[in-house]
Amino acid sequence: MARRSKFRDSARGEDCQVRLPGICNHNPETVVLAHLPDGTGGKMGGKSYDLCSVYACSSCHDTIDRRAHTEKHRDWVMLAAYDGHMRTLNKFVEKGLISA
Repeated sequence: MARRSKFRDSARGEDCQVRLPGICNHNPETVVLAHLPDGTGGKMGGKSYDLCSVYACSSCHDTIDRRAHTEKHRDWVMLAAYDGHMRTLNKFVEKGLISA
């Protein structure tokens, strides 16, 4: 059974906040809470904390997690992901999931 959280549930129907040009599918039906890699509270073999995540469509999520091949530079992808993380944090505040 998949672990659920208020943060993961909050992604349902949201717009992708990563918005990778030429990659993003702009489909809210595919948006999930994508956990960001490296230095965000993750542990070996595990995921980072839900707070260290971004609302991402399936295409952007696959690119962040390197499941999809892209010619885009990795730093460019991660910059878009962390930029989207800032927008996602604002969404968490608007939804009352965290306070500012």
